[in-house]
Amino acid sequence: MVRGTIPAMGFLKGLLIRLASTALAFWLATLLIPGISLDSNSAVETVTTLLLVAVIFGVVNAVLQPIIKTVGCGFYLLTLGLIALVVNGLLFLLTSWIADQAGLPFTVDGFWPAAVLGALFVSIVTWILGAVLDRD
Repeated sequence: MVRGTIPAMGFLKGLLIRLASTALAFWLATLLIPGISLDSNSAVETVTTLLLVAVIFGVVNAVLQPIIKTVGCGFYLLTLGLIALVVNGLLFLLTSWIADQAGLPFTVDGFWPAAVLGALFVSIVTWILGAVLDRD
């Protein structure tokens, strides 16, 4: 047995669980939140779009969230963290814009209420699914 393969498998499992739970959360958001839509012609296109949007959302959050929190630290303190709703809504809207530029049929119709509620919903659903599915 090669050393280091077990931790790598655990990392890959966790990554796949996060990707699948985020894609599922986006799908549920398209069904439940007005202003968030996914216009696809087939199940394969729907699943592919959801997975790609989940990847885009993950990359946007991984790259921009730490920068925004560092630069806007004072705003987070001043608003007792409520500015995070605005930031997450804007990142959700940015994800929609990037998906549109990539030709994906995923759209968010504006900042309020679609983007803010969508970001909040996706965050809660992925947190719940991650807590339930990521058991060793």
